[in-house]
Amino acid sequence: MADKAKGAVNRTNQSNQSDPSDPSDGTNFRCARRVDEIIVHCSATRPEQNFTAADVRRWHTRERGFRDIGYHFVVETDGTLSAGRPLDIAGAHCKGHNARSIGVCYMGGIGPDGAPADTRTAPQRATLAALLGALARSFPGARVRSHRDFARKACPCFDATGEYASLSVEPPQ
Repeated sequence: MADKAKGAVNRTNQSNQSDPSDPSDGTNFRCARRVDEIIVHCSATRPEQNFTAADVRRWHTRERGFRDIGYHFVVETDGTLSAGRPLDIAGAHCKGHNARSIGVCYMGGIGPDGAPADTRTAPQRATLAALLGALARSFPGARVRSHRDFARKACPCFDATGEYASLSVEPPQ
């Protein structure tokens, strides 16, 4: 696993994009696919379980039969940003929207009582905001959306569409 310091990035399986170790620093992501949506997910785990992107990759490949992790990015509880599926490859995170979206998952989403809850830590909030801002600037016209906008789920257990609406950048005319 990569350095766990805030903002560190695990670049496993990434070779086609800018280094997102500090996405607030003007990172410009590139992708051969058209990107219309940046879809935010949660892992549906309790934050104290300390699961990582490597765990999600294992769940997706071994237990669900995916070729790779379904998300393009994972934000771990300590704020570490881990790269997942390469951006040039469509994700496997939101049925009917994978071809033209980027999937971002934060670890958590289940509260102490086992119910869906916004469990984002302060470092996760900071990393998510920086990453989503960099992605919105890199893909003008792409809108940040909640997974729950497209599926009958609580995911990501908060209103990402509303919270990050101001990040959308209009495409040049």
